[in-house]
Amino acid sequence: MLTTVEQDNQIINVVIVEDYKLTRVGLRSALNEFDNINVVGEAEDAIKGLEVIKQKKPDVVLMDLGLPEMNGIEATQKVKELSMETKVIILTSHDREEEVLAALGSGASAYCLKDIDPTTLASVIKNVSKGACWLDSAVAQVALNLFPKPENINLQNSTEISDARAQLTEREFEVLRLLVKGKSNTEIAKELIVSVHTAKAHVCSILQKLCVDDRVQAAVKAIKENII
Repeated sequence: MLTTVEQDNQIINVVIVEDYKLTRVGLRSALNEFDNINVVGEAEDAIKGLEVIKQKKPDVVLMDLGLPEMNGIEATQKVKELSMETKVIILTSHDREEEVLAALGSGASAYCLKDIDPTTLASVIKNVSKGACWLDSAVAQVALNLFPKPENINLQNSTEISDARAQLTEREFEVLRLLVKGKSNTEIAKELIVSVHTAKAHVCSILQKLCVDDRVQAAVKAIKENII
C-alpha cells in the first residue's frame, strides 16, 4: 500500500541528479512508496540533469553535491536560472561549513544528509514544494556556528541591527521569525490567522526590504545579521 505524505493529494514531480546508480535506484524506489511523489526523471551528472530538468519541468530536484564535470552548487544556480519556481533539495554526505553556506547561497531550499529516512525526505519534498526551507539538524548547527553571537555588541553594530529591523513592520518581523523556522506560506497564514495571499505578500515585501532573492537567503541573513 502506498503512503501519502501528510494526506496531501497534490502530485509533486521530482528529478534526481546523483552520480551513483545504486543511490539513484534506492531513492527512486523509496520515493515511489509515496503516491503523491512522482519521480519523472534522473541523471548521473549535472549536464544531463539540466537537460532532464528543462524537459520535465519538475517541482523539486534532488541534487547531489559531488557530481562530475559540474558540482551540485553550480548546477543549483543554473536550475534557479531556468526556473525560480523549481525547488532544489541538496542531498549529500557532505556537511562542511563552506558547502552548506554555498548551497544555500546558490538558491537551494533544503540541505539533507544522505542518512535521512525516506519518510522524512518525503515530508521535506512536500514542504519544500510549497515554499518552505529545511536544514538537517546536524547541518543547521554547522550553519549557526558560522554566525557567532558576541557577548557584547558595539553601538555601531547595534545601530545597524536596529536599522535592519526598522525596515520591517511588526507583522513582517513575525513572518520573518516563522521563515527562519522553515514555515511555508500556508503554515504562516494558519499561524497568523491571515490568508495565504496575505502571507505571500508579506514574504515578498521582506525579500525586497532585505535585498535577497528567496526565503532561504532571508532566513540566513536574519540569523547572520542578528535581525531575529
